Order: sequence, then C-alpha cells, then structure tokens
Amino acid sequence: MSRNTRTILVLVVALAVAGGASFMVYRAVQNIPVREVEVRKYFVAVAARPMPLGTMLQASDVKMVAWPESAPVAGGFAKPEDVLNRGLVDAVSENEPITENKLAPVGSGAGLPPTIPTGMRAISVRVNEVIGVAGFVIPGTFVDMVLTMTRNNQDMVSRIVLTNVQVLTAGTRMDQEASKDGRAVPSTVVTLLVTPENAEKVALAGAAGTITLILRNPLDQETTDTKGTRVAALLGAPEPPPVVKTVSGVRRVVERPREAPAPAPAIYSVETIRAAKRTAEVVK
Repeated sequence: MSRNTRTILVLVVALAVAGGASFMVYRAVQNIPVREVEVRKYFVAVAARPMPLGTMLQASDVKMVAWPESAPVAGGFAKPEDVLNRGLVDAVSENEPITENKLAPVGSGAGLPPTIPTGMRAISVRVNEVIGVAGFVIPGTFVDMVLTMTRNNQDMVSRIVLTNVQVLTAGTRMDQEASKDGRAVPSTVVTLLVTPENAEKVALAGAAGTITLILRNPLDQETTDTKGTRVAALLGAPEPPPVVKTVSGVRRVVERPREAPAPAPAIYSVETIRAAKRTAEVVK
C-alpha cells in the first residue's frame, strides 16, 4: 500500500468517526427534556384599538392581556369594569395599557372638558395652513400668539400678545373623525389652554386683527417679550410722528407724549444798585 493511499484512508476514517460522534451528541441533546419555567402573570386592561383624546370607553374598546407580575403596570387596571364609561384625557395606541393618568375622573364624562385642569380654560382660534404652521401645531405643542392690527387706521403693527401657550386639540371634532383612516386633514381650528385672563386677550385679539401662531420648542420656557414691529420699521423709515387730536378745543397727544417744552424766555430784567451791591431781577 502506497503512502498516499494510507493517508487518504486515515482521513476517511477520521471523518467517519467525527461524523458519528457529532450525530450521537446531537441525538443526546434532542432527547434532553425541556424544562419550562413558569412566569407568574396577571391580567391588565389594554386598548383594543387606537383611540383619540375624549373617547368614552366601552366594552369593545378594552381587552385583557397577560402581563408578568415581575414588571407590573403602574396605575393599571386588573378588571375591565374599572375603566368602562370613563373618558380618555390622552390618546392611546392599540395594545397600550390603560392607566389612571389617561382617564378622566369617574362621572366627569368624555370629550374635551375633563382634560382642562382646574383654573384653566380652553378657547378655540380659527386658523389656516399658514397660521397653523403648515400642520405642525398639534396637541401637546406650545406656541406664541402674534396679533397684527391697524392702529388709528394709519399704521399697521404686529406684536406677540401671548407666550408659551399649550395646544389642547387641533381641528374640529369633524376633522378628527375624518383623520381616523390616516388621511391628512387640514385643521381649521386650534384649541388653546389658557388662563381666564389670557382667554379675554385671545377673544379681543381675534376681534381686533389677525392672529398668527408661532411654534416653539417645548423645552424653552422663557417668556417672550417684544416691543412690536411697524411697517415703517420694516422699510427703515423713522418712527411716525405722534397723532394729535383736538378734544373740546384742546389739542392733546394721544399716541406718544412730546418732550416737555423749554421754559419761556425772560421778557426783560430789572437791575438794582444798592450802595455797592448790584442785583438783577427777571420779570416774566
């Protein structure tokens, strides 16, 4: 038997032995019984479908799923009866656990009113695609409100009147129903969360001129304070002169007070000499 033949024979035998050993190990591993570790679970209420803010939960909107006890849902519900007939104060996704902070108090109903915090008010502003920042003004964002109006039928001025205002909803109820199928629907109304005093400003601004919303970073909590801008300032022209009106024969400056006039000059003076002392008296 030649040397090459012996080498080939040894390789064949080695491969056969290795293959047989591997097959035996594989069969042994397959025969090992599977050990199932039982994970303790409990049932929690989750959303059966995506639901927007203000939805009144019914039995078909909720389902129960198993959840590991080692990682419980904070504020979750173990019985569907605890969430039925309560309104959502925040939108939920499908299979998202329903928690206490997403539900309105018992008996407060559904819709927008339960989402308004105590002491605050909700007021709606009519918008278009430009005023609504091309559709980026959505619930949860913060905006500044700019008022543009004409003063005294002469000069147009623009100024920020409200700052850091939260948006509650975008669009009417009809708009929100139409957008459930995923289509983009332009919002015609934006509802803002404001104090009663600021609600008066919004109502007055809507009647006095044109309202524009400015989108801002939610982490930016600084108050915006500006002096406003006039058309003349855009063109680099000087400030317009103050408007003077005549009331009962008296001319009064109603826009910007002029500087106080200089004192009237003396008409003549009288010089008096007493002994070596000389004095002068001004006669007005």
